[in-house]
Amino acid sequence: MPLSIQKLANRLTFRQLQVFKAVYDLKSYSRAGELLGLTQPAVSSQVRHLEQALGTPMFDYVGRQLYCTAAGEEMAACVRSVFRELADVQNRLAALEGRVAGDLRLVAVSTAQYVVPYLLRSFLQLNPQVHVSVAVVNRAVALQRLNDNSDDLVIMGMVPPERPLASLPFLDNELIPVVPAGHPLLDLESVSPQAFLDSQLLVREQGSGSRLALEVFCQQQRLKMEPGIELGSNDAVKHAVLAGLGVAVVPKLSVLSELALGSLRVVDITGFPLRRSWCVVYPQARHPTPAMQAFIDYIQQNIGQFERLFRRLSAHGV
Repeated sequence: MPLSIQKLANRLTFRQLQVFKAVYDLKSYSRAGELLGLTQPAVSSQVRHLEQALGTPMFDYVGRQLYCTAAGEEMAACVRSVFRELADVQNRLAALEGRVAGDLRLVAVSTAQYVVPYLLRSFLQLNPQVHVSVAVVNRAVALQRLNDNSDDLVIMGMVPPERPLASLPFLDNELIPVVPAGHPLLDLESVSPQAFLDSQLLVREQGSGSRLALEVFCQQQRLKMEPGIELGSNDAVKHAVLAGLGVAVVPKLSVLSELALGSLRVVDITGFPLRRSWCVVYPQARHPTPAMQAFIDYIQQNIGQFERLFRRLSAHGV
């Protein structure tokens, strides 16, 4: 090993790299300190020692905004690689001992957020050394993160067939037509799909999986769909229906409490509920980590159990 590299290795510490990564990710010395349990002067000191060892500044302030220098960007790529390799070694060592450990980064589309906690409960009991993080995003962001390969697994419905993705369907996602208690449609003997759609339809934003499912249904049935109000989450749609702003087609699991209380009612309409599948998805080219593989195997082995569990939950909401 060249002497210069040897001297550099002697002057660098993993703590410096950890602090640098936190400042780089958060673009803030103070927030990096909060994350790591350090004072801001301690963070500044660690970064300064790193800069002295490398002989170049890592960050610059423009006004009050912290920016990474070109040298800092190069260092960030190196640091990510170092910590990724350390995580891989940790996972491989755990696998040699017959354990599953490491990080599992999940992304769930907003519709699936009601499902994920039930998936994780038993999985974490079986694999207590796996650290799970869950990001809840809309479908468009989930697809972008799949494209960037920035996470381990994505839980979503309506997997785009044109992309090279591996997917494991594991549970039905029922989309049901709902109205608030006392709505005039409830007094009719029968309600056509078009009459429901014409009753001030509330929808998710463009690109949402639940909206896409409804759009596909309308195209197949040659129905006219003219949204009244667009809202950015399932909860926002639910509360808008409760407030009497209109009607909506929503994931059944998102309104179980309201169905049980009677504040929301399901309208009996031919063609509903719409049925889609939640899937565990990842790029085909991605080699699963031990934690990823353990989660995929766990889902596959317990599909029947999940179906029974959510059937019971759904029954309680009717």
